[in-house]
Amino acid sequence: MPAPEPSAPRPSARQQPSAHDPGARPARGRYDAVIVGGGHNGLVAAAYLARAGQSVLVLERLDTTGGAAVSTRPFAGVDARLSRYSYLVSLLPDKIVRDLGLDFAVRKRTVSSYTPAVRDGRPTGLLVGGDRTRESFAALTGGEREYAAWQRFYAMTRRVAERVFPTLTEPLPARDALRARIDDPEAWRTLFEEPIGVAVERNFTDDLVRGVVLTDALIGTFADAHDPSLLQNRCFLYHVIGGGTGDWDVPVGGMGALTDALAGAARAAGAEIRVRHEATRIETDGTDAEVTVRTPDGEHTVAARRVLVNASPQALAVLLGRTPPPPAEGAQLKVNMLLTRLPRLRDRSVDPRQAFAGTFHIAEGYGQLADAYREAAAGRLPAAPPSEIYCHSLTDPSILGPGLAARGYQTLTLFGLHAPARLFAADNDAARAALLKATLAELDAHLEEPVTDCLALDENGEPCIEAKTPLDLERDLGLPGGHIFHRDLSFPYADEGVGRWGVETADANVLLCGAGAVRGGGVSGVPGHNAAMAALS
Repeated sequence: MPAPEPSAPRPSARQQPSAHDPGARPARGRYDAVIVGGGHNGLVAAAYLARAGQSVLVLERLDTTGGAAVSTRPFAGVDARLSRYSYLVSLLPDKIVRDLGLDFAVRKRTVSSYTPAVRDGRPTGLLVGGDRTRESFAALTGGEREYAAWQRFYAMTRRVAERVFPTLTEPLPARDALRARIDDPEAWRTLFEEPIGVAVERNFTDDLVRGVVLTDALIGTFADAHDPSLLQNRCFLYHVIGGGTGDWDVPVGGMGALTDALAGAARAAGAEIRVRHEATRIETDGTDAEVTVRTPDGEHTVAARRVLVNASPQALAVLLGRTPPPPAEGAQLKVNMLLTRLPRLRDRSVDPRQAFAGTFHIAEGYGQLADAYREAAAGRLPAAPPSEIYCHSLTDPSILGPGLAARGYQTLTLFGLHAPARLFAADNDAARAALLKATLAELDAHLEEPVTDCLALDENGEPCIEAKTPLDLERDLGLPGGHIFHRDLSFPYADEGVGRWGVETADANVLLCGAGAVRGGGVSGVPGHNAAMAALS
C-alpha cells in the first residue's frame, strides 16, 4: 500500500475516504495525528480528535482493533465469545461514553463476591452483596464486629472514590490539591502514605476478611501487603474508585462490544483505521513527525503533526530509537473456561449461581496471600495459588450462542495472583501446566465435583480451557514482561516531569496514550481521552 506523500496537501477529516474497509488506501497527505496502536485507548483518542475536525490515522499491528479488550471464540467450533484478556469494566468514565455517543452498556453483578472457607471442619463462606451480607459475616465470624468494620472501611473508600474519580479526566492535580479535595486525613494516610496492610490489620481481625480486602491491592500487581514502595496501595486505589463507587461491571456483549463501539465512533467521525499496519519507527523534531509503517505491501512512511502512541513506554522508546527502560514484571495467570454446567459447592448454603455471579475468591486468605507472595518471590510456584473467578454469562448470556445458552452452558474467567513472569522463564509450557493444575486443585477443594468434569468439549473433542501466563501475554499482545498495566501504576496526581495531563513525553509532539500513562491501567479510556485533550489544548 503506497503511503501518504509528506509533501501533499493535508486532507481534512471530512475529505478522508471511508475506513470501513481495513485494507482501503489511506488518504495522501500529512495527518494532524497518527495513532500507533488500535487498542481501546488509541480508539478513544482517535474518536475525540476526529470529532474535533482533525485528520487521524490509526495504525494497528494485528488484524483487528481492540488490543487486550476483545471478544473472541477461543474454542474451535464453539459459539461462545469470551472476553479473552480484559474482562470487567470499572474505570471507564460515563463522560467518555456520552461524549462519543457509544452504543455500549454494562450490567451490575447481583453479588460482589463469594469466598469459600472451612471453619471447624465445616464448609462455609463469605457472601458479599445483596441482603445476605450481614448474615454471612455473622455466620463466618460469630459476631457483628467484622461487618461493622467492613461498612466503615468501604464507606471511607466510597468517599475517596467520589472525590478522586472525576479528576481522572481533568488535568493532573498537584499532590496537595488532591489531598485537599479528599479532605479526610485518615483516608489519605490509609491509601496514600502507609502500606495498605497496616489498615487491613488495624480494621479487621478475621484472616479471611482481611484477605478479601487485600485482593484489590494485588490484581495484576506483584507486591506484599506491607511493601514500602506502596505499589499495592496504588493498585488498591484504582480498584476502589471506578465510577465513583468502586463497582466492577460486566460489559454487555463482552469486552469486544466496547472496542467495536469505539472503532465505530472513530470511523463515523472520519478517522481512518488500518489493521496489519505496524509502526516500526518514529522520527520527530518536536514539530513534525514521520512514522515508518510496515504493511502487507511493504514499508512506507506517514507524515503527521503529532503522534500518539497507544503502546508501552518500552515500545515508545524503541520506536524513537532510544534505549527502553527495563520492563515491569507481569504477575498473573489468566484462564478461560466454558462449562456445560456450574459445579456444585460443598457449602450448601449458597447456590452456585450466586457464588459465581460475583468474584469467587480461592486461596485468598490473608495468610495464604502472604505465603504465596513469599514463595513466588523466592522463585517457586505457590503451593496454594490464589485466584479469583467470575461467570460472565450469568449476568450477560448474550456472549453465548442460543444453543449453548438453552442447554445451560456457562463461562468462567479465572485470574491468578502472584504468578510473576520469572516463574515461567525456564519452561513456560511446563510451568503453565503445573500452575494451572495447582490452581484448579485449590478450586476443587471447595467443590463437590472437579471443575474439569464440567468442561465443555470443542469440535475436536478437546476440553474448553485455555491459560495465559505473563510470557504468553508478552508474545500475543506485546506487553513487556506480560504486565497488564504496561508498567507499575502511579498515584493520580502530578509528579515531577509527568506533564499537565500525564501523557506528555520528552518530544513535544509525541504523546503516550496507552496504559503506561499516568492514570493508566485497566479498561478506562482515560489515557486516550487525556492524550486527545493534551493534543487539542
